Amino acid sequence: MRIVITLGGSVIIRDHNPQLFQDYAQVFKDINKENDLFVVVGGGKTARDYISIARGVGASEALCDDVGIDVTRLNARLLCIALGNKAYPRIPQNFHQAQEFATSGKIVVMGGTEPAHSTDAVGSILAEFVGADLLINATSVDGLYDKDPKKYQDAKLFPEVTPSKVLECLSGNEVKAGTYEFLDHTAIQIIKRSGIKTIILNGENPENIKRALNERIGTLIISED
Repeated sequence: MRIVITLGGSVIIRDHNPQLFQDYAQVFKDINKENDLFVVVGGGKTARDYISIARGVGASEALCDDVGIDVTRLNARLLCIALGNKAYPRIPQNFHQAQEFATSGKIVVMGGTEPAHSTDAVGSILAEFVGADLLINATSVDGLYDKDPKKYQDAKLFPEVTPSKVLECLSGNEVKAGTYEFLDHTAIQIIKRSGIKTIILNGENPENIKRALNERIGTLIISED
């Protein structure tokens, strides 16, 4: 099976803890034993801090995005180091490179690609580009809710949801550099048109990512066909 995992920066870089990188690396090594694996890493608070500085000195939103992309690639580099010889040693800067590097049989780890594309948009496009069988969105919440579970105690988790329902939940969200929600409009539109099996789950426990291959966890985005 060919799998793409988007790993939010808010998950992997949240405490600047090297052990987290080791823990995710071990899970990815286990998954890679029987699957082709691509991992797209986000920027998290570190990226937002740099974006804030860039914005403060007059950078455009596109340039702020570019700064954020640089941070995601640094995070990807750290994960590559943790993976050792199981990872392809270069960070792809576009989807063609990612597909080319995958022919090595090693885990391909990448960050962002271009301005205005969130980590999850990159993951969705990559999944479509390489013909992935499964896209896993590892974030800091348990799945897709009808409203922000960190703000509302009565928020309800959707065990299954269609792309159209996700778009409904996303309506009205602000889209600026560093402010993306766990799935943005570009990401879900790609998922919708491609029919990619997608799971949104809480990635703060790395083992959840491996569990999702064999049991129901988080939110499954189902095809509208």
